[in-house]
Amino acid sequence: MQRGQTFQMFLLLVAFAAAFVWMTSDSLPAAVASHFGASGVADGFMPRDGYVRFMLAFVVGLPLFIVGLTTITLGSPRARINVPHREYWLAPERREETVAFLRLHTVRFGAMLLVFLCFVHWLVVRANQSQPVQLENRWFIGGLVLFIISALVWTKALFDRFRRLPTDPP
Repeated sequence: MQRGQTFQMFLLLVAFAAAFVWMTSDSLPAAVASHFGASGVADGFMPRDGYVRFMLAFVVGLPLFIVGLTTITLGSPRARINVPHREYWLAPERREETVAFLRLHTVRFGAMLLVFLCFVHWLVVRANQSQPVQLENRWFIGGLVLFIISALVWTKALFDRFRRLPTDPP
């Protein structure tokens, strides 16, 4: 998939995430339990409109910021890119391919983060539908562990891509 198509797919995912947050927020009460203690009991509330604005800004803004900033920064010929064997990977004949990989890899991370943040929002919506309001900690911890494992796999893939030169033995 070409770079432009990948970024367009990411923007489509962002739009779906925004629609998801917007549409699922209809069922929230006027005072939304938005912060939970270690036991899952609600200990912080905010008005529904404030919560929805915050979640839209956070769910949409953070991944867009990460992907957008990286995309723009890598576009500069003076970008300071720190990868193993940088003299090889950033040689003029390979720089464009290296930058394309880094952009694609950042979009993948942005998509993972977007899905995780939507999952957290979904847990908050579910918690606010229960009486008493209670966050399902097992689901939250499970989702967090899955996100961390995904981020570690993402990081390993990044390092593996640049760790060895094509002439190195496996």
